[in-house]
Amino acid sequence: MTDTVDKVPAPSVPPEQIKAIPVRHYGRWVAGAVVIALLVLIGIAFSNAKINYSIIPDYLTDDTILSGVWHTLYISVLAMVLGLVLGVILAVMRMSSNPVTSTVAWFYIWFFRGTPVLVQLLLWYNIALVFPILNLGFYKDEMNQVMTPFLAALLGLGLNEAAYMSEIVRAGIQSVDEGQTEASHALGMTQGKTLRRVILPQAMRVIVPPTGNEFINMLKTSSLAYAVQFNELIKRATDISSTSLAVVELYFVASIWYLILTSIFSVFQYYLERRYARGSSRNLPPTPLQRLKKNLRLFGSFRRPEVAR
Repeated sequence: MTDTVDKVPAPSVPPEQIKAIPVRHYGRWVAGAVVIALLVLIGIAFSNAKINYSIIPDYLTDDTILSGVWHTLYISVLAMVLGLVLGVILAVMRMSSNPVTSTVAWFYIWFFRGTPVLVQLLLWYNIALVFPILNLGFYKDEMNQVMTPFLAALLGLGLNEAAYMSEIVRAGIQSVDEGQTEASHALGMTQGKTLRRVILPQAMRVIVPPTGNEFINMLKTSSLAYAVQFNELIKRATDISSTSLAVVELYFVASIWYLILTSIFSVFQYYLERRYARGSSRNLPPTPLQRLKKNLRLFGSFRRPEVAR
């Protein structure tokens, strides 16, 4: 008779708790310290510079500066409208099956994208050397009287912008599926009506973001119009600095106004992009104002937990 020994299961030992040791990124601390040190050095350099910072707020609201801000905004909007209209026309010409129109559009884009904006402005300002008299049949006058600084700035900036806008519009048109065009033609719509009613509305989602960037860039590029004596912001600031000798201070004033203008139009660009993104995204990300309201509600809903009695 064999004795049977009951097997007693061994007690289960709980596993030891894993202690996760985070990886130490010493490089980040070093890089952060270096950046802070550089910012401190730059701040010290500007604080010790011979710059009269106290007069900057006074010049921000000076009538001459405000006039330059208005002219900068005015020429930027008009040049952008001209560039957008011509850009759409050039994009359609570039995509045309007609070899003449497509070649002309390609040459236009090649020329205006390949030459500096400043050179184009100076060429328009001195166009009287090529065409001394403007004779349109129903209108005749000396070119020096016709080509004012405003017109030279408008043509120089607007025609240059048209070359870039044409490529942006062409990319937006090509992003629309070809089936949309085929379906429109099957419904009896003409080529022009298809472009206006079907293709361009869908292409706006691709066209709008870079167009907003181009307009913000136009605000800054308009400063080159001072070379043709147009009274934009830089020209006005330079006129004041030539008499007050506050050269750097006026450059700071102009920079502040450029930052204000670009910031305002960046907000408009954000909401415009959000509007045209509704067709491609079901759940749009919250706007900065919506995120702020949400955070304020969460902050206001915080309550100290009651102690159980």
